[in-house]
Amino acid sequence: MIERLGVLGAGNWIVDNVKVIDVWPSQDALAIILAETHGTGGSPFNILTDLARLGAPFPLFGAGVIGADSAGDWIIEQCRASAINTDQLHRSSSAPTSYTDVMTVQSSGRRTFFHQHGANSLFDVSSVDLRRAPARILHLGYLLLLDRLDDPSPTHGCRAAELLEAATSAGYEVSIDAVSEESDRYQRIVPPCLPHVDYTFLNEFEAARVAQIPIRSGETLDHEALAASARAILNFGVRRWVFIHFPEGVFAASAGGQAFFQPSLQLPLTFVAGATGAGDAIAAGILLGLHERMPILESLRLGVCAAGSCLQHPSATAGVVSIRECLALGEKHGFRGEVIERSV
Repeated sequence: MIERLGVLGAGNWIVDNVKVIDVWPSQDALAIILAETHGTGGSPFNILTDLARLGAPFPLFGAGVIGADSAGDWIIEQCRASAINTDQLHRSSSAPTSYTDVMTVQSSGRRTFFHQHGANSLFDVSSVDLRRAPARILHLGYLLLLDRLDDPSPTHGCRAAELLEAATSAGYEVSIDAVSEESDRYQRIVPPCLPHVDYTFLNEFEAARVAQIPIRSGETLDHEALAASARAILNFGVRRWVFIHFPEGVFAASAGGQAFFQPSLQLPLTFVAGATGAGDAIAAGILLGLHERMPILESLRLGVCAAGSCLQHPSATAGVVSIRECLALGEKHGFRGEVIERSV
């Protein structure tokens, strides 16, 4: 048996062009760009970079398709700087490296995304050789933004489920994330994957679409609906944990019936430069804890502290700091309440 160690991040590799603007304009109106940065984007790129910045004591592997262009060169350079293995980052001359223009309103941190699918649309089951990376965890993201894996499968519902089943058979613990999309595709793509998944990360918008249970009433988080949504997602077959994250914190529910609400950090508004990548930072902190077999409450605390550190920079990963520094932020600023334990 292979002694598995590390995280293999597969799926979307994106260059984020983050622009901080003064206001979100109405149609045909003008907004002023106050600052702009060039950063990592996409679930595997963000999470692996976050793990490196946190100081994860295990190897990191990437798998995906990027263009044979300068943006692809930049991704390779960033991976090398973070000691991310790029043996399975394939270069294609038939499509450009995927990118997203991220518009962040300075006063609120709210973001709007304009995305070019690019080379990510070529990523397929065959793009990952599961035998080449002896990682413990395979993290795949984002579902609904991987054209070929989102395609129907006659045997598995969608092609992503084929890859996830193969990963389980190969001995991986399997983790997934989805993208927030205004569509009716969630029911076709996400539930077929869940029986092959150990850990599922969704924000409240995505979880509501999968469970078909509204989680917010206006701006208010409905805690009973949150628990019901987690239970519904578990009932699709998730083997271990469902994590639903939102600005107020993260809700974790296990297949064994445990559930915890971990509030986010109580940060001053002056600390927040943007919320891009905060969900991936939560996932990175939790995955680090799960990989290291930390108690679940320690993993959740690390997740929200990593997300808190992410907020100090407008890009998706540049704000993330070491484990020690992340936890120190929690000690300094405190949390938006106490941890709540319940059953689901």
